[in-house]
Amino acid sequence: MSGKSFKRESRGSEPVLAICYDFDKTLTPDDMQAQGYIQAVGKNVKDFWTISNGLAEENDMDQNLAYMYCMARMAEGRLVFTRDVLASYGARVKLFPGVDSWFERMRRYGAEHHVQVEHYIISSGLKEMIEGTAAARAGAFKKIYASSFFYNEKGVAVWPAQVVNYTNKTQFLFRIEKGVLDVNDPSVNEYFPPETVRVPFRNMIYIGDSATDIPCMKLVTAHGGYSIGVYNAEDQDKSKVYQMMQDGRIRYFEPADYREGSSLDTLVKSIIFRTAANEVLERASYRCRTECEAAAERSGKAQKQKNDWLIALENSGNFARTHFLIQHQPDGEDWTEAERERLLAIALRNSQVRYILTDADVRRFYETVLQGMEKETTAAAQIREALGS
Repeated sequence: MSGKSFKRESRGSEPVLAICYDFDKTLTPDDMQAQGYIQAVGKNVKDFWTISNGLAEENDMDQNLAYMYCMARMAEGRLVFTRDVLASYGARVKLFPGVDSWFERMRRYGAEHHVQVEHYIISSGLKEMIEGTAAARAGAFKKIYASSFFYNEKGVAVWPAQVVNYTNKTQFLFRIEKGVLDVNDPSVNEYFPPETVRVPFRNMIYIGDSATDIPCMKLVTAHGGYSIGVYNAEDQDKSKVYQMMQDGRIRYFEPADYREGSSLDTLVKSIIFRTAANEVLERASYRCRTECEAAAERSGKAQKQKNDWLIALENSGNFARTHFLIQHQPDGEDWTEAERERLLAIALRNSQVRYILTDADVRRFYETVLQGMEKETTAAAQIREALGS
């Protein structure tokens, strides 16, 4: 097992809002492979996906593994299948309007409201191609979780290193929640008290376009976060977002227009503004809960001390021990009616208490006990008689 030391992202003074994105048809109008790469290996887009999906179906194969295999296999004799080549095709990917300025704009708006906005990609597409986009090269993303290749000593892709599909996408949300971002860090499975998580789900936005995003959308929505479905504004096909809305997967849908002043821009800025106010309330609530729990803990300790003292008095075996206990009562004592009855019973049953009832310190204590009685009982009358009062 690796002895690598993993870095965990720490929680600062300002709340973190994580905006998580699918990539294909969420930030770009089409699959990234269909925007230059498939054509470069001599296929048309429809044929490529027919071959890839057919390979998956025939071999009980993950569809993402199938397309990765096809990309590598079809590159033979046409181009050298390296990270740089994939990144170069990623640089050609067309993005929706406003994406180029979106990430920094949201970060800046968050900073104005004392919210730290971070952007994450969670995609079944290729990490190497996403890394080739201008946004990624400019440092837009805190982390890119996507399918990727392992490269040999010549820099050629030879094997899948990571495969991200719609069912395992959710693990990355838990990594973001806990600040455990390295894909090999096993501490993502550890329990984190709610107050210590770096990005609670209520401070997550997931933006996606289709059924492959449903597990993430459902998880975020169910835990108080914000799931947004987007659709292409050019064809106005809302069938997918309508279905996700009807199934309770998303709370909002908007056209994939990321320009300043768009409805999506306004919606996300509203969520940032709400996060700022909500975190003030959450921290106030946490402070109150913490104080209440501390008070309950102190009360519990005081009650235990009281119970221990009552047991000790009940079992006192000599006069010296009784005097010692009477002189060392639990501080600030406020006896309940049941406890007063118990004290009277101790005085009547334990001769080491009964025989010294008229000693000054014991008398004072039991007179105080009697004064607080809500009703006169047989035991109380017997103690009064023993005290001569």
